[in-house]
Amino acid sequence: MRCIRPILVASLAATLGLVSASLAAGLGSDVQRPLATVIVWGLFSATLMTVLLVPVLYRLFEPRIKSPTPEEQELDTIAPPH
Repeated sequence: MRCIRPILVASLAATLGLVSASLAAGLGSDVQRPLATVIVWGLFSATLMTVLLVPVLYRLFEPRIKSPTPEEQELDTIAPPH
C-alpha cells in the first residue's frame, strides 16, 4: 500500500487535465470531446483496478511463504545463501 499515493496523484493529475477537454463545447470540440472522455474514464477505471483489484488478486494467487524453522534461521546466520 506504499504506492497508493503516487498512483492516485498521477491519475488525478491526468484526469483533471483532460476533464476540460471532455466537457468542451467550443470550436473543434466535436473531435476532441469523445477522445478525452474515453481517456478520462479509462484512467479512472484503470486506477480503480490498480488500487482495488490488483491487491485482491495478488492476495488470492500469491504463493504461500512458509516461515523458516529455527534450524534454517541458524544456518542463514552462519552461511548466507548465494
